[in-house]
Amino acid sequence: MRRGDEEMEVYKIITIVGASEKSFSDAAKNAILEAKKTVRHIRRAEAIKFDIKVENDQVSLYRAEMKISFGVER
Repeated sequence: MRRGDEEMEVYKIITIVGASEKSFSDAAKNAILEAKKTVRHIRRAEAIKFDIKVENDQVSLYRAEMKISFGVER
């Protein structure tokens, strides 16, 4: 699709979940690092949910649910 002289970009959005024993930040980074192994042209990432796994009254795992968008190839 074209509007004037600009080409319209089309993006796809998927949801992924990353995990880390260290922090929410690392969980989010891990999600993107894994996604980029199979997804090209990642443009944006949005953290939409965080949660923690608790075992024996201790935090054992941080999780970050992420929406990532990437350009659709033509």
